[in-house]
This record gives sequence, structure tokens and C-alpha cells, in this order.
Amino acid sequence: MQSIPAISVSRGISIAPIFQFRNTPLIYERRRIENPLHEWERYQQAVRNSLTRLEQIYHQAVSEVGTDEAGIFHAHMSILQDPDLNEGVKDRIYSEKINAESALVEVSEEYCRMLEEINDDYIRARITDLRDVRDGVLRILLHVDDQQVKLAAPAIVAARELTPSECLLLDRHLVRGFCTVEGGATSHTAILSRSLGIPAVIGIPEHLLNLPNGTVVILDGYEGKIILQPDAETIQHYEGMQSRKRQIFNAALRESHRPAVTKDGHPVEVFANIANDNPQDLQEAVKNGAEGVGLLRTEFIYLDCDILPDEEVQFHKYKTVLEAFGNKPVILRTLDIGGDKQLPYLDLPYELNPFLGVRGLRLCLRNLPLFKAQIRAALRAASYGNLYLMFPMVTKAAEIHAAKAVIAECRQELEAEGCNIPTRIPIGIMIEIPAAALMARHLAKEVDFFSIGTNDLTQYTLAVDRTNSALADLASGFDPAVLNLIQAVIEGAHTQGKKTGICGELGGDPLAIPLLVGMGMDELSMNAGEIPAAKQIIRQISLREAQAVSRQALELETPQEVMALVKTAFPFIANYI
Repeated sequence: MQSIPAISVSRGISIAPIFQFRNTPLIYERRRIENPLHEWERYQQAVRNSLTRLEQIYHQAVSEVGTDEAGIFHAHMSILQDPDLNEGVKDRIYSEKINAESALVEVSEEYCRMLEEINDDYIRARITDLRDVRDGVLRILLHVDDQQVKLAAPAIVAARELTPSECLLLDRHLVRGFCTVEGGATSHTAILSRSLGIPAVIGIPEHLLNLPNGTVVILDGYEGKIILQPDAETIQHYEGMQSRKRQIFNAALRESHRPAVTKDGHPVEVFANIANDNPQDLQEAVKNGAEGVGLLRTEFIYLDCDILPDEEVQFHKYKTVLEAFGNKPVILRTLDIGGDKQLPYLDLPYELNPFLGVRGLRLCLRNLPLFKAQIRAALRAASYGNLYLMFPMVTKAAEIHAAKAVIAECRQELEAEGCNIPTRIPIGIMIEIPAAALMARHLAKEVDFFSIGTNDLTQYTLAVDRTNSALADLASGFDPAVLNLIQAVIEGAHTQGKKTGICGELGGDPLAIPLLVGMGMDELSMNAGEIPAAKQIIRQISLREAQAVSRQALELETPQEVMALVKTAFPFIANYI
């Protein structure tokens, strides 16, 4: 038996045979061409085909790993459309009269050499992204299928390096782990591994790439190591760890339809974040005990269409979700486009900093036909369930007044058309901007509820781009500055008798749950798979204990201190991490 040290980038344990991932070599010759125009057109068509492929991968990523992580592929689309890169290829084709494959590789490698000279791990990690995008175009030019690698059985995938698209195109149901020679904790593949819940390590030695396919190894994503030729005792030890984790999850799943009530009788609502009307998503949320939908992300209806979806399309999708949840609340967030989510068919103007630009409710109020179509569809669907409406990216009361006026106008139109609309539909807003958090007591007078979007609240509070993996260690919702804003929002809502929920990633984090409960959070919304554990954690704490820990946490200085405090106060939570 031999233990090989590595660097953990995604926690977990896997015992499985190795599968050596080796993509088809992209072989071409540098050759002279007679017709540069034809060659340039051939290159442009390959770029267009590659964009279509990336859009398909993006939508797959959204359904499997969520919006933030899927943004990787939006970044890849941006690289593919980079004018400097494409003009460089065009110049090389025309000036040297060479084939598109050679021009693309030569120009892209010049970019990579420049990036390699920059002493920054994040910038260097983008070299992988550039080569991934480049190779996607090359495969199209060379007529090479990029999905030819198929796993026949569960396996730990070993490779020199895996690109994000390769990571995602492998069958996630058969991948038991990733181990690579190259890469980093800030690489997009590492981020995808964590999002998929697949154990992964990097920095393995070269000789592991020579292991025959089928060689059984242990991948320890907690301590960061690969164990070769494990003996029976070691296998038994790790199988025991896996079994305990499964037992804990299955026990939580069996109890998932019970209410989440603390040991001293304090109830907390646990809802699901839903991306669309996909039957599997809806079934998983219902199966796992969701007491409602805390966030229906309607932007994916738009992202899944090549043209603007009309009122009728939206009506049927909203109706499907509402019917699936019956009388349980469904909080529909109106269109949240902007930042890292763009709609090409809207032809929105370029913004230097789109996260601080025209996005969310700002965009809708500037495009009333777009907004009215969505509101009309939602109001028509409201009679099929228990609809709540929620607006994203709200800064001030004037925006709420304007949005309410659109709702009133749409209601008046639909009632004149004979539509039956519930008399009362609760209205809420996302709290994502520090300005809104600080004014929560005043904004609570204008709405029925708040929902805190911690992903954006964190990035705006800490001035950290949440899509920049090099700053991942700074972008923590456990930062006391973020926690103090959350506390202010909850208190501001409660002074007006209004409820506050949370629908950002923090809401489903086992370490965050006692803090949020102690701070007075009324509702937690999360990915469906996180619901059973969240409910079980709530049942194992008391409100009094949680309040004491949250008060201490608000006085600390770093996220690390906050997380250590929770681990010490509630040691059982280690079973759910």
C-alpha cells in the first residue's frame, strides 16, 4: 500500500477503479492556402458552431451546478468572441496565407505566453480556459468529436489536466472522483467538482497517469491523497466513512417531511430554490420535503429560448410550478438579467461593469413591454397555486412603487379581459445591495417580505467579484461585515412585522444554519438536495443556543473565526459537511 500526497480541491471519499482520460490528439499541418477569404469564412463558421456548443453546455451546467458556476461557460463565450483574438487570426490567415488551424494555434499560444509571464495564479489559470476554447474551435475545424470519451462503469478519472467542458461532458453519474497532475484550487474545473459534489485532488505525480485502467485506488478529498494498492483494513476504514455519511443523509431524508422545529419549539420554514419547470427539479424538491419555493429563477425561461419568450410560454411554465406545490408558497423572482447573465437577443448595450449596471428590476423598469409580459403571465398563473412576487436588485422605495404600479396596471387589464386573479398576492424584494440592507426598516413598510440574496450581498459588501475564483477566499458570506448586514435586515423587517428569508448559498450551508436561526431568520431556501440535512440540523439545536452563538459571531473579525466558533459550539455539524 502506498499513500500519494495531493492537494484537495473538492471534499469527499471515493473508492473506485482508475480511468485514464486521454482526449483525441488534435493533429494538423501548417499549410499554405490560396484563398484567404475562404479560409477566414471557414474559421468564422467554426466559431459560430462552437458558440452554439458552448450555449448548450451552459444550459446543461445551469441545471447541474447552478447559475454562478455555469457562468464559466459565459466567460468562454466571451473569449470566443474576443475581437483581438479573432482579428489576430484573420491577420495571420491573410498576411501569411496559412490555414485557419495554424493561425488560431499560433495566435492563441502568443496570448498564453504573455499570460504565463504574469505572476498571478488566477491569470495563469485562465490559460486553461483559453486553450479549452481554442481546442473547441480546432475540433470543429478538424471534424473531431469532442464527446467521444464515454465511461462504461463508475471510475475515478485521472488526467494531466481537465478543462471545464471535459469535466462537464463526462457522465456525472459514473464519475466517482477527479485527480489531475495540473490545475489549481482556483481553476474552473475545481469549482465545478465542488459544485457537482465530486471528490477531487490535484498535483498528483506523473507516474499515476501510467496506472492501467481498472486499477482500484482510494481518493481522499478530505486529507488530499491517493492511496495505491489499499489493503483490506484501509478499504474497510474508508468504506465505513462513506457508510456513515450515507446513513446520516438517508436518516435526514426519511425525516425530511417533518417540520424544522428547534429543540425548544421554534419553527423555521425550509424552502427550495428552483431553476425552472423541469419535472425532475420539481420532484426532487417535493421529495426532499420543501415547504415551498423560496426562489423561482425565471431568467432560465429566457436563457433557454433563442427569442424573447412570450406571455403564453411563461404562463404555462409558471402554472406547472404552482400546480406542483399546491397551497405551498411559490416565490417568483421577476427577470434577473445582467451581471454574468446576458440575453443576446435583447441587444443590451455593453457595460464596463455590468454587476453595477442595468440589471434586475432596473432593466425591467426600463423595458416595460418585457416586464408587463412577465407580470401578466404570473398573474394569470396565480390562481393555480399560492404565488408570491419578488423583485431583484432593489435599492430604494421609488423602484418598489414603480413595480407595484406595473402590477396594478396588468391586474386591471387582465380583469377587464375576464381573468380570475387572487385578490391578494404578497409582494417582496431581494435584499442584495448594502444600501437596501441599511434601509431595511423603511423598505419593509413597502412590501410583505424580504429575501436576502447573500451571493450578491457578499460581493457588493466586500467589493469582491463572486465570479473571480482568485478571490474565493475573500468572498465569504461568513464575513462578520456580511453577517451584521443580515442581522440589520432581519431586525428591520421584524420591526414592521414582516418576515425575512434567505435564498443565497449561505442558506443551505450547514455551518451557517445555526447562525441564521439565531439571528432570527424566518425562512431558509436552498438547493433541493440540501433540504433534508438543513431540517435535521435545525431539529438538533435550540434557539437559545443559536442566539448566543450568533451574538458572539457578530463580534468576531474574520470568517475563519466565525466558522471555527460554530464548529466548536455545534460539533455534530461536522457530520453534514
